[in-house]
Amino acid sequence: MRILRSAAYRVHRTASLGKISHTGNLNTMEDNKDENGSGEESLRRLTQQELEKIIKKHEDFTTGRKGGIRANLSHYNLEGMSFVSKDLSDADFTGSSLKEADFSNTKLDRAILYCVDLRGANLLGASLKNADLRGASLRGSNMIGANMTGVDLREGSLSTSTREGGLKEAHEQLTIADKGGANLSGANLNGAKMSGAVAVGSNFSDATMKGAKIRKASLRNADFSGTNLENADMSECDLENVVLKGAVLTGTAINLSEVKKENLEGALMSTPHGLTVKDMETPVAELLALHKQWVESNGKIGKQFDVSGYDLRGNIELSHECLILMRAKGAILYELDLTKTQLQGADFREADLRHVNFTNADLRGANFEKAQLRNAILTGAKLQTLVLSEGHKMPTSMKGASLRHAIMTKAVFREVNFEGADLMDADLRGSDITDANFKGVMFEGLQTDPEQREIIKKTFSPKY
Repeated sequence: MRILRSAAYRVHRTASLGKISHTGNLNTMEDNKDENGSGEESLRRLTQQELEKIIKKHEDFTTGRKGGIRANLSHYNLEGMSFVSKDLSDADFTGSSLKEADFSNTKLDRAILYCVDLRGANLLGASLKNADLRGASLRGSNMIGANMTGVDLREGSLSTSTREGGLKEAHEQLTIADKGGANLSGANLNGAKMSGAVAVGSNFSDATMKGAKIRKASLRNADFSGTNLENADMSECDLENVVLKGAVLTGTAINLSEVKKENLEGALMSTPHGLTVKDMETPVAELLALHKQWVESNGKIGKQFDVSGYDLRGNIELSHECLILMRAKGAILYELDLTKTQLQGADFREADLRHVNFTNADLRGANFEKAQLRNAILTGAKLQTLVLSEGHKMPTSMKGASLRHAIMTKAVFREVNFEGADLMDADLRGSDITDANFKGVMFEGLQTDPEQREIIKKTFSPKY
């Protein structure tokens, strides 16, 4: 099997624009079009079987086994191929066509994906830490839940030699629009390098982009709803029709005068929304002690912990505390750690609980109606009905709550009311959903076990 290799790259850098262009000489035939008629000339087509052999040798290489060889898959036509759950860390895909390829749950850490065509590709849950995606075409690709920490998404171009000795740009049929339009909803893009990137119409909703460098990027019509852009640099970007509803913009370098007021609704700035810890007349530690007294005495002494309407993001430590029947209606508790906290019967109606960690918390009988729980972690939490004295019951309500991208694994959701909730792209696997109410729930992208799917199909959504 003849493997094509790129050679003698000449690199030209323009630091001010963040551009890098490559000129390469390829041992390929100019007129070798693929059988699908995609017009991708000079790209050799592999069969899935041939690809599997290369991947096997690469996985041997990554694990240090004898005979392992790093995968050089540059300048190939790999459209529609399957890479599902493979380890292709450090592999080279430079200039390849990967249209509609399946990379779901694939490990691509530090992979070279320079100027690749990933239009329509599935990268659901893939790991792309520190990968090189400069100049990649991402329109229509699915990167929901991908880990893209430190990824490089700056501009880039790639030219190859023709039979006549001239130069042509790789994937020359693509337009500037093909650089944008990707679905990166819920992706981890902390520290990503995107200066000069073209992300027109891309979906970054609910993504985490702390400290990302996005200077001079084209972001027209992009959706950053609910995105954490804390300390990101978005200076000198094209922000025409950009949506930043509910985004976290603390410490973000951005010219908000270019953003329509309605597209900033609910955004969290450095300025608090409402009262903060500093406005409390009693220290938090004392309030927690008073609440514990209130619980243990059935309300005879002490005082109920009530932070309704407060903005407490990052300002308070509540993990492992006793907060039974606490009140937090409309509160902003963004990114708080509530691990193993006793929260039976708590009132979280309309609260901002995005990215809150509820791991192993006791949430029986809690009220989450219309709460924002996007990207929250509920692993191992107890949310079944709370049984009170004399047979009284307090059911847990998630009615109308938003749980997009929430991690809800190995939790107990028996009899929970999810009516009208948004569970898109959440992970429910391994949880007990016996007798839960899923009427009117949005299920698109929800990850479930076969048993859970059957329960939902039979009872609430035959099309699920």
